[in-house]
Amino acid sequence: MIHLIVGNTGSGKTTYSNKLKAKTNGIIFSIDYWNKTLFLADKKPDDGLDWFLERIERAEEMILSLVHQLEEANTVSILDLGLSKFEHREKFRKFAAKNDYELKLHFLDITKETRLLRVLQRNEEKGETYQFEVTQENFDFMETWFEKPNSNEMIDGIILKE
Repeated sequence: MIHLIVGNTGSGKTTYSNKLKAKTNGIIFSIDYWNKTLFLADKKPDDGLDWFLERIERAEEMILSLVHQLEEANTVSILDLGLSKFEHREKFRKFAAKNDYELKLHFLDITKETRLLRVLQRNEEKGETYQFEVTQENFDFMETWFEKPNSNEMIDGIILKE
């Protein structure tokens, strides 16, 4: 079983993923952790969105290989990968369908105001789910970048509200 965790910045994807892990004994793949560990130390000030997207694509290639192994071991995969765009989510739906893997989308539909408060608090506290600071500029960009899942995507999915 593959769980796709979808929500805009500050919606609680990593916190939710940790709770789902406790229920399923699954394995979490959190792109923020991968980015921080593998790439951020090499980022130059002029590296932009394309720099990140290219590295995310490489990380996801490795993640999908690991998901295959987890499926063979009958172990749940929890993908906390941002999944901000329909096309990005579709990549994982096609992967699951091609390999006959069960997939469930979880959408954390949390208001902008609540998410911003969470981001500011996370930036200040630097607690368990903190990987790097999310600036106001980053937060505002994600407001224009994120595409809410449509009704077809949510068939048999889970919507979580505040």
